[in-house]
Parts: sequence; structure tokens; C-alpha cells
Amino acid sequence: MVVFRLVRTVCVSPVNMYSIMPCEVKPRFVLLYGSQKGQAQSIAEGIAEVAEEHGLVADLSCLDNNDKYNLEKENAPVVFIVSTTGDGEPPDNAIQFVKRIKKKTLSTHHYKHLCYALLALGDTNYANFCNCGKTIERRLQELGAKQFYATGYADDGVGLEVVVDPWLDGLWKAIKGVLSKMASDRTGYLKGEAGDSPKETPDSSVPDIQLNLLSITDRQNCESVRASTETVLKFASAASDSTTHTAVSDLRPASPTVSPGLSSNSCGAASVSTSGTETQTGDAGVPHVALAALLTRSLPPLSESSLNVPALPPPYLDVSLQEVDTVDQIVGPLNQETLHEVPISRAVQLTRGDSVKMALLLELDISAYPTMTHLPGDSFDVFCPNREAEVEAMLHRLGLHNQKNHRVHISLHKDTKKKGAKVPPYIPQNISLLYLLTWCLEIRHVPKKAFLRALVEHTGDGVQRRRLQELCSKQGAADYNLYVRDPSLSLLELLTAFPSCLPPLSLLIEHLPKLQPRPYSAASSCLRHPGKLHFVFNVVEFPACSGRPAGRRGLCTGWLFDLINPVLVFPEKAESSGSSALPKIHVSLRPTCPFRPPSDLSVPFVMVGPGTGVAPFIGFLQQREKEREENPEATFGETWLFFGCRHRDRDYLFREELEGFVSSGTLSHLKVCFSRDVQEEKEETANSAAPSRYVQHNLLLNSQHITDILLRRNGCIYVCGDAKNMAKDVNDTLMEMIKSELQVDQLEAMKKLAALREEKRYLQDIWG
Repeated sequence: MVVFRLVRTVCVSPVNMYSIMPCEVKPRFVLLYGSQKGQAQSIAEGIAEVAEEHGLVADLSCLDNNDKYNLEKENAPVVFIVSTTGDGEPPDNAIQFVKRIKKKTLSTHHYKHLCYALLALGDTNYANFCNCGKTIERRLQELGAKQFYATGYADDGVGLEVVVDPWLDGLWKAIKGVLSKMASDRTGYLKGEAGDSPKETPDSSVPDIQLNLLSITDRQNCESVRASTETVLKFASAASDSTTHTAVSDLRPASPTVSPGLSSNSCGAASVSTSGTETQTGDAGVPHVALAALLTRSLPPLSESSLNVPALPPPYLDVSLQEVDTVDQIVGPLNQETLHEVPISRAVQLTRGDSVKMALLLELDISAYPTMTHLPGDSFDVFCPNREAEVEAMLHRLGLHNQKNHRVHISLHKDTKKKGAKVPPYIPQNISLLYLLTWCLEIRHVPKKAFLRALVEHTGDGVQRRRLQELCSKQGAADYNLYVRDPSLSLLELLTAFPSCLPPLSLLIEHLPKLQPRPYSAASSCLRHPGKLHFVFNVVEFPACSGRPAGRRGLCTGWLFDLINPVLVFPEKAESSGSSALPKIHVSLRPTCPFRPPSDLSVPFVMVGPGTGVAPFIGFLQQREKEREENPEATFGETWLFFGCRHRDRDYLFREELEGFVSSGTLSHLKVCFSRDVQEEKEETANSAAPSRYVQHNLLLNSQHITDILLRRNGCIYVCGDAKNMAKDVNDTLMEMIKSELQVDQLEAMKKLAALREEKRYLQDIWG
């Protein structure tokens, strides 16, 4: 899967310091990656490809392939490229490595011979920013390893390239420098026994990527990330202090299944919502109409600038379409041991028709699959196809509609220079082109710059070629963010805007990632609803923008809505109309997670879940209610729920059930706020204190009780919902509450929160 490639400019021809030594073995370094969705892997593969041009050999390996490398005996520099997933967890293919290096039996000199550099990928919209990279780095240093190049902390919330590109530019000098020192006096450099003293800090000639990259003033993309600069710098400084762990998180699966809070339009401005009407404006209040042509047409100075464009990614796949009598007729994702096709037994609209967002509850009948027993807090994957209309449009756009039932044959290009090239393992054999585009490739994936660079070679019109070059260039970074990345422009939308671009099918397979399932939290308990599984979601709407004349719905949420619409129960109805057959979907339980209520029933806990973030807590409370019925003599800790929505009478999800939990004593305290009803309440209570607008305001009002639960009674707090706004605000509020309650400074409050995270007593299930 190729989703990000090393950027190197075509106008630069660096002098190869090793090429003047014929017949000499090229110096080597070890290149290890941990990647969940392919970002880190693609960057590592790009480094390996370019290494040869610098007279170096990169021994590339995934972190879980420990039979291919041995750090205990390694005497070459080691470069780590690692991402973060989940709630600050390592990628699946780095879990075992992290476990190995965290063994307490390892001595402080275990890696004293090792020198390393590390690039961490993360997203400041989530908790535990770059946590996997920071964990590996901290542990390497504790075991005696030495750093030869400043660590880069790349933020996908702003754009990975802001940090990745300059970090990669400086990497080669750093590697060659450490190789020279090791060659001149290996023992003195690594062990400090002779020659130079051991180097404990990064090369001073290398800029501190972590703190200084966003200070660069000669990069045009600074303007496009100005709104995020403050956040990045705030958390980058925290990232440098391994004792705090308070910066926020990670590279999660990019999922459009939920998008609470403000949406982003193509100008990077927030969509302002008033009475359900979306009004999008640019930075200076300019309507989209005025900017509509700018995806395909640039303005000075960019249109008059010389460009530094990425090198052309080497092709590595040969793809052919074969007319055959039959191909495997598969109508869903390929069978997996944990994949189940289950019917939707009930679908209910939870919000009123005039609410800003439509929230739906779906009930799945899992009675035929006893292995799908789930616990409160668990989540599961929904496997959805690409939309039929978009697949048909893509087939027509590629000129392959008449061959949609042909079998796709994929093999490696014989002359490819791509390191580690392989046929994507997620594409099965003997499938049709239609199946490939429907179930295998994420055709809505936002094209990366390397993909745009490859598209240039297949664009006939000169003006369009130039504009694609601009969008993938360093000089055009701001335009790329503004018109491609921020509005989540898909490949099909891009190809529609550039009609002379006619890419081959092989290019799509090389650059588009695997179509990923979408994760959802269980909103029910097996004790209350045996054989059933509930989940809740908002139907996501992507607004029209430059390059997208009409808005569209989220891939999975739009598909689910269309699927269940015939049997949907509306708030005003008691039952669904019609006699439509129950639709089925493919689901799979996700691996166990720590986001669960305390196993000790006496432990008090706090739940914060505005909007659809309340979903897992319905499961928590259903479970607790049944436990109270079955254990009347047991001691139960108190429970708090902080819920928020826009309007009391439009989108107060699960109102009757929540009030029922309070009446039964299952829920000790229910604190609800309505953000859009505040003005009316202010007018009615002009002489009283302003009502709470968001969940963090209610937290502050109950600060003494909450801090007592967390700091003195060993309780837990769970936060579920929007990462970009709510989760950050709640985190900041908790910090202020701790500062006030304990009379400590910011750093001590941060450490307290970090300790709660480490103890798994402050848990988040959040999305961006």
C-alpha cells in the first residue's frame, strides 16, 4: 500500500560522497518501520529507494520481522519510522518489538552500542500524540542507545510533510556523518573507550525538527497551517519531555464515519451552522463561488514560480485485464475467520428531522454467532463497499467500463527499482475489475503528493499538467492543503477537475490504499440484549467545495443510511413502514480494548460523552443495571454521566433510557447541557448565572466531586466523542481542576493526568 512517499526534488543533484570510490562496498544502515495504515511503511520504502543515490544501502524491515535484524548485535546506524494508532498504541506490526524492549530485565547498557534516529508520525487531534515513537525513543535511551539525529514528530493534523520533508532532507547528512565517525573510530564513538567522547545528544548541526520546523519562514505552506501552529508547538514542547505524556495522539484509521463538531470547508474555515443551514466562507468571508476555479487555476506568485516537485515514483506493478468465462462472483468482502454477515433487525432515527445532524441507532442480530459475545466498551468493524455510482463513474473515467467483469491480473514489474515491492496482499486472485474497485481499494482516499506527481505523466493538457505540478510541489503546499487535503478531495473528484488526466489502472493499485472497515462502539450490553448488538452514528455530510460541485455523504454512514432507509423507524413512528427484507452487513469484532467499566463494582467512575459519544456508556449502564439486579447485596460505586447536545427537544439521545437509569439508581448523577439552547435560557434567567453550554462547563461546576473520585477514591474517567474540540477541552478542564484542587502548577497537573493515563484510569475513545 502506497500512501506517502519520500519527497526529493528533481532540480537537486547532491554530490554522492561514496560514488567516487569504485569497487568499495557501500556503507549500510538499518531501516525499521512500524505502520498501521501504510504511512510509515511508505516513507521507509521511499528512504530505501533513495539511499542508493547517496551511495548507501538500507536494510529495510518491518519491526515485527525480528528474524531479519538483530539490534543486540547491530553495529550500523538504525533509523526508525513509526506511527501510532488506537489510544496511543503501537501499530500491530510493532507491538511485539515494543514489548521486547520494555522488559524490565534488560540492563541500562543493553543497547549501549546502538546509535539511532527516529521519525514519529502522529496527529495532534488525538490523545497521546506520537506515543509509540516516544515510547520507543524513551526506552532506547534508557537502555543506553545514542541518538545521532534529532527526532521528528510529524503531525497528520497539519500535514505530515511539514515535518517529514525537511527531516528527510537532513537525514542523509546525519547518516553519512555518523558512518564517518564510526569508521574512523567505531569503539571511541559508540563505547566511549577511546577517541571522541560518546555523543549523548543529536548532531548540533542538525536543526531540532521537533520544535523548530514550523518556524520556517520561506515555505509557502506556513500560511496553510497557521491555524494549527499554536497547537503543534504546544504539544511538540510536551513531546520533548518524556515524563509528561500529555500531548495528544496518533495515526488512527482515517474514517469518515463520524464527524461531530464543526466541519471544515475547502478554505480551511469552519462551517458556521445556524438553524440547520450551512454557510461556508473563506478566510476573509469570501463565498466558495469566488474561489471555485482555484483548484485548477493558480494565481501569482505561485503561477510564476519555479517549482521543486517530487521525484517520479518508480512504477512497480504490471496490471492486465483478461476476458474469461467466469470469475469468482463475490458480493461482499472476502471471508475471514472473524468476519460475519449479520442482519440489521432494527433501525431507529434518534434525532428529530430538523436537527443539525441525523443520528441513527442500528440493532444487529448476532444470535447465530455465539463467538460475537461482546462486553461494554468493545468496538467492532463494519465492512462497507465503495458507492456503486462512484465505482461506475471511475470505470467510465478510466475508459474501462466495458471491461468491468474482466479478471484482474497483477504482477511485479520486472525492472522495478522499488525496494520491497510486492503485489498488495489485500487484493485476492481471480477477481473482477468491478470487485477490485468496489471492495479492495479506497477510491475516496485523498491523493498524496506522490500520486499527484505520477498523475502529471498521464495528463495531456499543458495547463493542467502545470497545475498538478504546482499542487505536488513544495511551493504549492498551501494550495494542496487548501484544495485537496482539507476538503478531503477524492481521486475521482480530482480526475473530474482535470479531464485530460488519464491514469492507467496500475497507478491506482500502486497508490490507493486498502479499503478499510469502519469502527463503531457497541451501544448495548449482552446482559440486557442477548443476541443483539446496537451501535449509533451520525450521518456525515461533506459540503460542496472547489472540486466538489455537490456535497456528499460519508462513505460508510451514507451507505448504511441508504441500506436501512426502507425499514427506518422515525421518531414520530412506532414501527417501520413496508415489508422490506432485513438488510445484512459484514462485521467483525475488534481486538479487546481497555475502554471498559471497572471490574471492581465498588469503584466510582465518570463518563463524558456528548452527542453520539454517549453510545458506549449506554452499554456501561445497561450492564451496571443488570449487575445491580443480580447482586442486590453488593456495594456499587457511584456513576456520573456528562452528556451534551445542541437542543433538548431535537437531539437529546437516549433521553428516556438515561432518565430511567437515574430513577433506578444505576446512574447516580446525570449532568446535561444544550449548547444551542443557551441563548434562550439566558434570556429567561437574565439575573442568574449563565447556564452550562458544553460538557467541560458542567465538569467545572462539579470539580470537587470529580477530582475527589479521581485523586482520592481511585476512580476512573472515560471520554468518548470528538477529538478535535471536545476531548481537548475536557483534557484542559481536567488539568485546571487538578491545578485548583491540589494547588499545583501546570507541569504537576500534567503529570497527574499522565499518571491517570498510565494507570488506565483516564481512558478515551475519540475520533477526528
